[in-house]
Amino acid sequence: MTKEERRLWYDFLKKLTPQFYRQKTIGDYIVDFYCPAARLVIELDGSQHYESVGEAKDILRDKYLQSVGLTVFRFSNYEIYKNFQGICNHILNYIESLK
Repeated sequence: MTKEERRLWYDFLKKLTPQFYRQKTIGDYIVDFYCPAARLVIELDGSQHYESVGEAKDILRDKYLQSVGLTVFRFSNYEIYKNFQGICNHILNYIESLK
């Protein structure tokens, strides 16, 4: 895991209910974090995701994940540093909206 993934995992997702899993295989992809109860995938993106090849791969990946009924949240590594609490609140709000 990257340091940004470690921060999100250890400082938030690991303790959250419903349960999240890290580095979960879904189809041909390995997602950063997955919550089966919320049908939610969370991806943290480094700089390579903002280059044309990375963006194209992410579009295909997201289309596949959405086609199997999953919601995908993407956050940049930069956002983890600048808006960690906002990201956590966004995830919590989404999970709460499903109840």
